[in-house]
Amino acid sequence: MQLTSKQSIASALALASCSLLSQQANAAEPIPANDDWKVDAAIMYYGEQDRVQATEAIGNVQKAFGDTSLLDMKIVVDSLTGASASGAVAQAESQTFTRPSGDGQYTVAAGDTPLDDTFHDTRVQLSANWQEVINQDWTGNIGVYGSKEFDYLSMGINGGLERSFNKNNTTLSLSGAFTNDVVDPVGGRPVAMSEMVFRGNYDNDADYQAAFDQTRLAGDDTKQTSDIMFGVTQIINRNWLMQANYGLSSVSGYMTDPYKILSEVDINGVTQSYRYENRPDSRLKHSVFLLTKGALDSGVVDFSYRYSTDDWEIQSHTLETHYRYNFSPTMYAQLHLRYYQQQAAEFYQPFLMSGDAIPEYASADYRIGDMTAYTIGLKFGQHLSGGHELSYRIEYYQQNPENNGTEIPGQLQNYDLFPSVKAIVAQVSYSF
Repeated sequence: MQLTSKQSIASALALASCSLLSQQANAAEPIPANDDWKVDAAIMYYGEQDRVQATEAIGNVQKAFGDTSLLDMKIVVDSLTGASASGAVAQAESQTFTRPSGDGQYTVAAGDTPLDDTFHDTRVQLSANWQEVINQDWTGNIGVYGSKEFDYLSMGINGGLERSFNKNNTTLSLSGAFTNDVVDPVGGRPVAMSEMVFRGNYDNDADYQAAFDQTRLAGDDTKQTSDIMFGVTQIINRNWLMQANYGLSSVSGYMTDPYKILSEVDINGVTQSYRYENRPDSRLKHSVFLLTKGALDSGVVDFSYRYSTDDWEIQSHTLETHYRYNFSPTMYAQLHLRYYQQQAAEFYQPFLMSGDAIPEYASADYRIGDMTAYTIGLKFGQHLSGGHELSYRIEYYQQNPENNGTEIPGQLQNYDLFPSVKAIVAQVSYSF
């Protein structure tokens, strides 16, 4: 399912990402020797405690054509299963929900966070990028991208230019991308803020189906994303370099998660109904990224900071570091630490209050609420004969959603409305 858990998992599935930053980094890699093939393959597992499980296979092939041209191709196949938070709140009694398709229901035990355990999908992603050294000062790249899953299709193009000067100690870059997504949710797109209907409230299937159809919009919808990034990389001395990027992203179209709902509760915290969420159809995002990287006697270290803000009033800060220690010329270990802090979107609400006016926009999705998150990871690698490399990576990731200042009524004070999400990431990679 296209939005239920994909975005929260995206940070963990880093090798599958197609951000402008990763495209820029790939474009900056040195071209292999003439006519060499370089192949990278990896298997990754991502598992949340009692929630989503994902397995991903990644293949990347680079082919050099002479000294100035490089073709880079990637395929990613991932499979996701498990349970995903619906957005509803826990209750003292069991709760029953209509499935997104309208066919059937599922029940959540008393006191439990409502999770839809039918979450499953398979995604196939293909991308290709052509890099060309135009002359000793200029390098360009252009690429295409496509991704398909059951209810989501994404197609995109990207390109960039780099200009080196100051004896190649300074590089300026400009890159851009455009993607067009088609969203076709299971059961159709819910009518914004409409109330969930239940089969048990109707005398026959025909009446229920008619009522369910009234909560749905016909056909699919689209979303367009335009990205642009400016960057500068400066070599400080023989051991250190610095990088700074500014990114601007404009998104328009369907950004509501069609599988998320909100509980409508009374002053005692008892749920009276459930409503489908609604989000604005435009979003403008700004980001600033700073990186310093240095070569040490025993390895390599980097430190980075990213600040992001948008007109949904989501603001975030990310601190990250990698330290690679070389045990020998053929073996190394790398420590990865990451901390993330986020301020909630202006329309984020953990629940709605019965009797209040229904807002135009509202979402109880914790991924756009106040939160902190951290990652701790280790990677071990070994250089083999013939230029081959084998590596292993294990990481622990935890999200800690927080209350954005909402007053909690009645029985809801007895439950953890903002439970942590804990996950393990494991990966095995082989390059040759």
